[in-house]
Amino acid sequence: MSSTEPMTIRAAKETVSELDALAVATDRSRNYLVNQALRQYLDANTWQVERIKEGIADVREGRVEPAEAVFARIGAKHGWRGA
Repeated sequence: MSSTEPMTIRAAKETVSELDALAVATDRSRNYLVNQALRQYLDANTWQVERIKEGIADVREGRVEPAEAVFARIGAKHGWRGA
């Protein structure tokens, strides 16, 4: 089990009320739901930042393709015709 550290946050009363209602509805604690939300946020944003860094590295290394070529390839794959 990983160690934990206390953290205090301020949230709008409406947010806290919604969180408490969800905790009751799911038979989970407020702490559990907040930790789950934080984990999901961190996972999604870490993934996004890594993809952005990879994209920047691709541009710097010249591994890019004109947007028109990308759109044409996608269109051809799906049978779309240009406007």
